[in-house]
Amino acid sequence: MTTENKNIDTEIESKFTANPTSCGICENKNCLINRNLSNFKDSQFINNKNNIKCKKGQQFIIEGAPVNGLFFILKGTVKVFRTGINGREQIVRFAKEGEIIGHRGFGTEEYYSIGAIALQDSVLCYFSKENLQETLFENPKFTYDMMLFYANELNGSENKVKSISQMTVRERVVDSLLYIHRKFGVLNSYINLPLSRKEYADYAGTTEEQVIRIFSSLKKEGLISVRGKKICITDVQLLKNEISEHNYFLDA
Repeated sequence: MTTENKNIDTEIESKFTANPTSCGICENKNCLINRNLSNFKDSQFINNKNNIKCKKGQQFIIEGAPVNGLFFILKGTVKVFRTGINGREQIVRFAKEGEIIGHRGFGTEEYYSIGAIALQDSVLCYFSKENLQETLFENPKFTYDMMLFYANELNGSENKVKSISQMTVRERVVDSLLYIHRKFGVLNSYINLPLSRKEYADYAGTTEEQVIRIFSSLKKEGLISVRGKKICITDVQLLKNEISEHNYFLDA
């Protein structure tokens, strides 16, 4: 482990809360742990978790660091990324409350293949690798749900790769806008996750300059309105029509 990874691990450990939020009062009903609460009645699994508080911009998973557990988002928003050619950041996905972070490094692999940064002040539920492995051996219902989760993730990833490879740059940017719109919704007519042009580019697999040009075109066409980082999609259906042949409803 590098000195940088050790320092960040120490920083994360220092953020552990003394009294983690009880899973029994958690409102994230889509959380895999929450859905399996009845299966943990005779287990110390959920009592052994920790909550981690992350400030906006704080990285809590380092790409290439040893896998030490899984993170479930209790509150906040996170971007998951990996390093591409020439050290360029490629955003894999954006995650919100109830979702799992770090699962692609969990299992037989010993190192995280992705990094993760909090886009807002966030609270994460952390379960150690040892605690999870022990529970998966002892709890077949939870193990089955985890297997289904991984199967759905694999299916979504394969569909995304197929669609993205056939899209033009404009279609990829439009797809990114619609993905953020349907996942995070709107607040006062604007997409409820303000992102920089670079972040849109890193998710769409293009350049910041291309995103700026395409946003300008979409604005002139009356499809979006822009206020700084805030974007309002003024005609969702027309944007959907642009990428309908690429299976818009197949999320990654």
